[in-house]
Amino acid sequence: QVQLEESGGGLVQPGGSLRLSCVASGSIISISNMGWYRQAPGNQRELVAAITSGGSTNYGDSVKGRFTISSDNAKNTVYLQMNSLKPDDTAVYYCNTRAKVPGILYGRNYWGQGTQVTVSS
Repeated sequence: QVQLEESGGGLVQPGGSLRLSCVASGSIISISNMGWYRQAPGNQRELVAAITSGGSTNYGDSVKGRFTISSDNAKNTVYLQMNSLKPDDTAVYYCNTRAKVPGILYGRNYWGQGTQVTVSS
């Protein structure tokens, strides 16, 4: 299977910046895409940003122009640079990947444990 290790969460002031990292490991045959979702208390999990192995990106409307997703395919790593942070960005951020592993015919989604991001004065 696939393990996702997230890092970089924490407390930041409004208007500040934070960078999240996620490393995928395991018996991975290939990765189709990696991305970030977030979930605030009482809310459903929502897309923040995603990037394909070819470099195409997709962003949630609320973060466009403020967040940037990037990846290092050789390291199976995805990053999320978060700028101009707002209190509404406060949530648990989850790393996600769609990958193929030995013994499973099709790609499947895998999730990290989540990392807390808190934007507050």
